[in-house]
Amino acid sequence: MSRTDSPISAAAFIGDGVEIGEGVAIGPGAVILGPTVIEDGAWIGAGALIGAPPEMSNLPQNTAWTGELLHAGVRICAGAVIREGAVIHQGSYRETTVGPRSWVLNRAYLAHDVLLGADSTVSAGVSVGGHCVIGDRVNIGMNAVVHQRRVIAHGAMVGMGTPVARDVPPFSKVYGTPPRIAGVNAVGLQRAGFSAELSEALLQSYRTGDLLVEGAPTPELEPLADAVAWWRSHGALEPSGVADRIAL
Repeated sequence: MSRTDSPISAAAFIGDGVEIGEGVAIGPGAVILGPTVIEDGAWIGAGALIGAPPEMSNLPQNTAWTGELLHAGVRICAGAVIREGAVIHQGSYRETTVGPRSWVLNRAYLAHDVLLGADSTVSAGVSVGGHCVIGDRVNIGMNAVVHQRRVIAHGAMVGMGTPVARDVPPFSKVYGTPPRIAGVNAVGLQRAGFSAELSEALLQSYRTGDLLVEGAPTPELEPLADAVAWWRSHGALEPSGVADRIAL
């Protein structure tokens, strides 16, 4: 397929070391620097900036547009959507990753080494600091700010403008300054195939201060066992190894 017949604009800059799958659309003015992998069916809007070096003073600020490829890369997974003006930086030790079918909306920023799960939404103007891990089916509201090395677990919702300085537990709703758990994402649980009874059991668990960090899930929460195991496995991203979790 010729460049003029493809959904990749001739006005996009695609550097060395960029691998592009089938059915990828790239808008005018987008800049994509290697090493980057764009999987099948991804959509990248006009003016998106993908693959600049990590913003870390101890690492080289290489000129990837001249073929000087360094760092750990970016991966845009199948079916992901990157909207206009979004910025995604190279990883320093792992690929900065946008999961399958996730959306990164206009002016959003994903710093180095961020892992964004599947079917999640990073809304317009959101900034996510380096090394953060964000689970599946997460929704981060407009202009929220996520501090580096934070964990946002599966199914969580973060309100608009929220400064996320602590880890967010599974299927919780978090907002405010300082942020607090304000309930559970009942709609997200339903869309993930869980019952209303499970939603109520999770809410009661959070009200008692149980953030699912230790012990076996209660029988009522057993359907969330995989989400709980994921949450626990990412509980010590800080260099000190001390987990810091948002509570009610």
